[in-house]
Amino acid sequence: MFRKLLNSELGRISVDQFKEAEKAPYVLVLDNVRSQHNIGSAFRTCDAFRIGRIFLCGISATPPTPEIHKAALGAEFSVDWEYCETALAAVTKLREEGYTIVSVEQAEHATQLQDFRPEEGRRYALVFGNEVKGVAQDVVDASDACLEIPQYGTKHSLNVSVSIGIVLWNIILNNLK
Repeated sequence: MFRKLLNSELGRISVDQFKEAEKAPYVLVLDNVRSQHNIGSAFRTCDAFRIGRIFLCGISATPPTPEIHKAALGAEFSVDWEYCETALAAVTKLREEGYTIVSVEQAEHATQLQDFRPEEGRRYALVFGNEVKGVAQDVVDASDACLEIPQYGTKHSLNVSVSIGIVLWNIILNNLK
C-alpha cells in the first residue's frame, strides 16, 4: 500500500538554505521565451535540480509577475536570475566566465541528448529558445555544442518547459553515474 507523503515529510530546504547550497554546474539561458508560464516552469525546474541561475533574454518576461509566480510557485525567489537584452550577450558573458555554451536545438551535427556526457569540472550554459523560432541562429553559431532531444512522432518540437525538464533530468542523472 502506498501513502502519499506530506509536504512536511519531504525534507525540503528553505530558500535561504537553497541560496547557500552548492549548485549544479549549469545555468539556463532563455532566448526570447514568450510564455510567462514557461518561464515560471523553468524557475521551478531549476529549483528542483539545484540550478543556481537563469538568464532571461530579449522578450522573456522577468519576475515579479503573477503568471511567472503561478508556475514557479515561489522558485523565482530561490533561483537567481539576470536579464540580458539578447541571448548572444548572455552567452558572451557566460563564455567570459568560463562556461561551455550548449544550445538545445535541432541542428546539423547536434549531439543526441542521450549521448551527451558533461565533463567533470566543467560548467555549462544551456540555451533554450523561443516557442516558435527556437534558439536564434547567432546563438547557435556561438555555441560549443548543440543537443537534440530525440523525437519519434509527427510534431517537430516539444514545449520549451518540457524540454528544460528532460534535458536537466538527463544531464543531472548522467552526472550521478
